[in-house]
Amino acid sequence: MTKNAVIVGASSGIGRALAHELAEAGYDVGLAARRTELLEQIGGELSTHAYVAAMDVTDAEDARAGFRELAEAMGGVDLVVLSAGVGYENRDAEWEPERDTIDVNVRGFAALATASMEYFRERGGGHLVGISSVASRFGNGGAPAYSASKAFVSNYLEGLRYNAANGAGEITVTTIEPGFVDTEMAMGENLFWMCSPETAAAQIRRAIEKERSHAYVTRRWRLVSWLIRAMPEFVRKRIFA
Repeated sequence: MTKNAVIVGASSGIGRALAHELAEAGYDVGLAARRTELLEQIGGELSTHAYVAAMDVTDAEDARAGFRELAEAMGGVDLVVLSAGVGYENRDAEWEPERDTIDVNVRGFAALATASMEYFRERGGGHLVGISSVASRFGNGGAPAYSASKAFVSNYLEGLRYNAANGAGEITVTTIEPGFVDTEMAMGENLFWMCSPETAAAQIRRAIEKERSHAYVTRRWRLVSWLIRAMPEFVRKRIFA
């Protein structure tokens, strides 16, 4: 029986690569983002059936309604991946980049995460996957709102995972924390241990299949995360100021 997945933020980066990965695994895929022409192109590349929906997560109520419409058009959804996200270098702590980051990574994420959980409760089960970041583990003077927003994502997903344990039905909640991935947010920099979106998508697919609660991408970022947490604050300040 074919399973159905929705990817929010499917037009680029990890979301786009994951659309191909899930299609190879046999999923019909709902592609949601702002750039519908690009989504239609991606849908035409998939080996399974694709659905396309315009969605701007900064308009929370419209995005929630759009998710419901997409799920109904697909005849039901088993898996939701929330991959939409933005990040800006903002060393002057200007308001506009911080506001945009919060609107997408916090308000937009929470709006669709709760919509997904409500839908899965009604359906009797499902799998919610949120793309956070290793950046959730530390503050960053160069991108204050990005790290803070990803800390929200990771902690919010953890809360939803505990919340799901008390509810009816089988709802799996998976937190994905990538390190450096070669996407637009890397801004063309040659960062250490950077992986391709395709490598990230393959590891995320395995985490989905195993119904993991949490996964680092790539796995060696688990060590980096541990080392960062173990550092004295004065060391972190020098690195991330």
